[in-house]
Amino acid sequence: MQFLRALAASVFAVLTVTGCVGREAAAPKGPAWMADRARQQRALAKKSSVAHDFRFTDAIGATGITFVNQIVDDAGRTYKAVHYDHGMGVCAADVDRDGLTDLLILTQLGENQLWKNDGGSRFTNISGIAGIGMKNAVSVGCAFADMDNDGLPDLFVSTVRHGNRLFHNAGGGKFDDVTARAGVGYSGHSAGALFFDYDGDGLLDLLVANVGNFTTDEKLANGVFVGREDAFEGHLHPDRAEASILYRNVGQGRFRDVTKETGLVDKSWSGEATVIDVNDDGFPDLYVASMQGGENHLWMNDHGQRFTNESAAWFPRTPWGAMGLKVFDFNGDGALDLFVTDMHSDMFGKSLAPEDWAGEMRKSDPALMPSEMAPRGHDRTVHGNALFAKRAASAGASPGFDEVSDQLGVESYWPWGPSVDDLNADGWDDIFITGGMSYPFRYSTNSLLLNEGGKHFLPAEFTLGVEPRADGETAQIWFTLNCMGGGADFGSKLCAACAQPNFAEIGCRKEDDGGRTIMGSKSSRSSVIFDVDNDGDLDIVTNEFNARPMVLLSDLAAQNTIRFLKVRLSGVRSNRQGVGALVTLLLRDGTRRVKAMDGKSGYLSQSDLPLYFGLGKADVIASIEVRWPGGGVQQVKGPFAANQLLEIVEQ
Repeated sequence: MQFLRALAASVFAVLTVTGCVGREAAAPKGPAWMADRARQQRALAKKSSVAHDFRFTDAIGATGITFVNQIVDDAGRTYKAVHYDHGMGVCAADVDRDGLTDLLILTQLGENQLWKNDGGSRFTNISGIAGIGMKNAVSVGCAFADMDNDGLPDLFVSTVRHGNRLFHNAGGGKFDDVTARAGVGYSGHSAGALFFDYDGDGLLDLLVANVGNFTTDEKLANGVFVGREDAFEGHLHPDRAEASILYRNVGQGRFRDVTKETGLVDKSWSGEATVIDVNDDGFPDLYVASMQGGENHLWMNDHGQRFTNESAAWFPRTPWGAMGLKVFDFNGDGALDLFVTDMHSDMFGKSLAPEDWAGEMRKSDPALMPSEMAPRGHDRTVHGNALFAKRAASAGASPGFDEVSDQLGVESYWPWGPSVDDLNADGWDDIFITGGMSYPFRYSTNSLLLNEGGKHFLPAEFTLGVEPRADGETAQIWFTLNCMGGGADFGSKLCAACAQPNFAEIGCRKEDDGGRTIMGSKSSRSSVIFDVDNDGDLDIVTNEFNARPMVLLSDLAAQNTIRFLKVRLSGVRSNRQGVGALVTLLLRDGTRRVKAMDGKSGYLSQSDLPLYFGLGKADVIASIEVRWPGGGVQQVKGPFAANQLLEIVEQ
């Protein structure tokens, strides 16, 4: 395929951007294009009224977290366009219910690690006690949820052909592997996991999104399956499809596969799904992303009995290469909207130069995509991020969503997943998008978009200190080669490239011992937003591809007087977490703030976290309304003071 040939050529050409340096080379500094972009963002910020007088600082060194993400060779020295480079999740939950949010960070090789929050932004590794390591299991997605309503968050982890796992929280930071008993140990190419109560029986069910078969049956010594050379064409091969799986929670720690009997047979190449009740009937519908091939699917929930595909009626056009999803009310009208990031549409055509910010903020040109990659054409696809605004109900208006991403300014380059929350506590939810492709591509930034009152989003990753990264680093050592006669890599394509007379132009440098040191660009994959240090403002934690995480601590609370309310739900007839509930705050001036309790934060991740409401200048909440899963509505009369964690128990 033309696309794959171009991609293979870029393995070498891109080294002029990411570099290939000696093992003792000094850390690179931020390039000039970053300084230019920072100036542009500061100029935009001066014209905006949105609060931006605070900064994030990567405090990973002070947290005690020593985790380093490790990748398989097919994302490194044997790189191919295979879905291993999509990375893995990071999840957050108070696993021991001590009031502090703990962190689970996944990896492909090595072991997953659970870090206990000790307070004061310090963490302790309790992975050995927890028993959730899953060594070399090529972990992908994670989800914390209370599957048995005992008040403790349990854990599900998906893998690539190493069997998905379910861990029951036994208390005290310890987990028991209950996969076999639960019946959820499918072994395939799984990705995102979503807990939700589709039938309203008070037990959380589980949807596992499966990508499709992108590996061969050849297994390496570490147990990893070698990726297919034509993995990126997988959607063109119906025999490689793997339907996502819907498990019904039948109680007593057991689940039953009800995919076929409910009609929810979705064979998209999917990495993620989310819940959105589009018709407001109290039964959660499902939006399933398709990461290649286009046409995401909306599955309508018929009173917890059946699902029917009604995508075209609600979403006439959807992103071709959808990755991450988040449901939230971006414009404050009380209706839930949907944000979808699109990675794969950016993979066609000539790679944009890093200084081409204007190009990064435009949709991709579908004409640059080889026709064979989109055999059904592009009439039903968007080639970039999509922001779907719920259409206001009115006489004669058809139900549905309007795609408003270009008007709102939420396009980004090489995006993975969005985490959404109120980062400046002004009452409007903001968007953080992890971005970048790592080796063999050039560096691409993460994005932070501040919500300007529901009318537009202000790009602010440079204004707020998310970019550049610490010390301006954009690249790191990706792997080394032994190109000496008899060496492990002697005769390889990369060694041959370094031996060319113009190897300095290529950027590959020969070491004194005959080796080569190859650099790859840094990039984030997943993220979670929560109050890491319990100071009242929201922080960001990322899972970095082939590197240690970032813990981006905000100084908003130190720089400003902020007002917020954290809400934790406790279901009685509903599931214990209140997953699926809709919470509405009524302020004294009549303003309403609406949030859905779905646990979604970032690509491949679902977390057990309290809802966070920024209040802006308001200091009193008049009342709170909770629409519990199943439709019961509870009015909780105030007044409630700001700056507290409020637990609401279902009545």
